[in-house]
Amino acid sequence: MSSRKAKIIRAFGKVLFILYVGFLIYFLFLAEWYGRTEISEEYRYNLELFKEIRRFITYREQLGMFVVAANLLGNILIFVPYGFFVSMAGRRRGFFKTFFFSMFLSLAVETVQLITRVGSFDVDDILLNTVGGVLGYIVFVLCNGVRRKHNDRIRKKR
Repeated sequence: MSSRKAKIIRAFGKVLFILYVGFLIYFLFLAEWYGRTEISEEYRYNLELFKEIRRFITYREQLGMFVVAANLLGNILIFVPYGFFVSMAGRRRGFFKTFFFSMFLSLAVETVQLITRVGSFDVDDILLNTVGGVLGYIVFVLCNGVRRKHNDRIRKKR
């Protein structure tokens, strides 16, 4: 790959990451659809691991599958791009780096939600977001492997 093409791809990746961060901030703190515009009178939090996950699964009939999927899968899927971008941007990549970066970003988001009383602090969200970040890392590793294989084939043809 030429140096110019690599720079264009990196610039495109940076633009996508900035757009993703903007989306993340909007979705986690401002989105009306999730009631983010209302500030609660009291602090809402869950410190018991799997409590909210169990609640969503137990009451899936009453809540509806869309609400359950939006909460459980949504918390995973929203961090997949983060895990991908962190892996793409860093010179030193790795599973544990992505794991901890995803966990700490999620912890920061949950803490801001608790302090601002927009949303709630939920350890289950931290778990699900971290899983999403790790899945993003796995997607990156797979895509990077395909890219390297493709580049090797091109080099062999020359």
